[in-house]
Amino acid sequence: MTSSQSNASQTNISEALQWGLQELSSNSDSAQLDAEVCLQHCLNKNRAFLYTWPEKPLKLAQWQQFSKMILRRKKGEPIAHITGEREFWSLPFLVNNTTLIPRPDTEILVETALNLDLPDNARVLDLGTGTGAIALSLAHEESNWQITAVDKMPEAVELAILNKAHLSLSNVSILQSDWFTNIAKQKFDLIISNPPYIDETDHHLNEGDVRFEPSSALTARESGYADLYYIAEQAKHFLTDGGYLLLEHGYEQTAQLKTKFENLQYSKIQTIKDYGNNDRCTLGVLGISGSKGLAI
Repeated sequence: MTSSQSNASQTNISEALQWGLQELSSNSDSAQLDAEVCLQHCLNKNRAFLYTWPEKPLKLAQWQQFSKMILRRKKGEPIAHITGEREFWSLPFLVNNTTLIPRPDTEILVETALNLDLPDNARVLDLGTGTGAIALSLAHEESNWQITAVDKMPEAVELAILNKAHLSLSNVSILQSDWFTNIAKQKFDLIISNPPYIDETDHHLNEGDVRFEPSSALTARESGYADLYYIAEQAKHFLTDGGYLLLEHGYEQTAQLKTKFENLQYSKIQTIKDYGNNDRCTLGVLGISGSKGLAI
């Protein structure tokens, strides 16, 4: 069987999956899953369908689309870019190569934010929103929250607006802004961000999916700390007394970022681990009012 096969009736679901697995086995550590996701996308069916109807033949257009997707994946292109979508917080997000692909570990920011002691009508600012994954996931869970999401890249803003419409959410405002630059002087109960935090010289930038993602969404100056520090410094001017700052960062950046929070006089500083038990985000409170912190 080859990707140029012209008679689609010769190829059924089981055979297509086997071909996809063979093509990807030496290039991907998730070859089976990748082949399944590509075929699900082509057929517009779920995984159960693939194994319930293994003998069902593919139409010519479906086979051609599938084979092209497999060959793109074989070259290392991320599955999310190939399918144009990625699930985050059990929600379907449109993605492309202009933003960071939402990562499962970033869901811990959403989970943490939802467990904070926030007002019912909390005002939330998401900095560097990208696809809008964090802001829109929060909006989906808390319809009374008023959320502002910003990104400096117009392509990211456009994509986030598309995702807002795709998810039919109304309590999010999406703006183009380089961090706080275009934010009106107002106060937020929570400022949340997954900013660039990878060192520009990190060798991992030449491996895996990150090769296909914009470096502006990944790397920061000062060994990866520049944007983390800037946000921590400027957030003090935009938080309510007792407001929260919640930042994602690398597991090896915990100590330095905690020191930065302490020097800026944030209180109730906590480190939250991700689902792999690695340090993933730091939480701080502006001021010392009450016993602010995680509600759990």
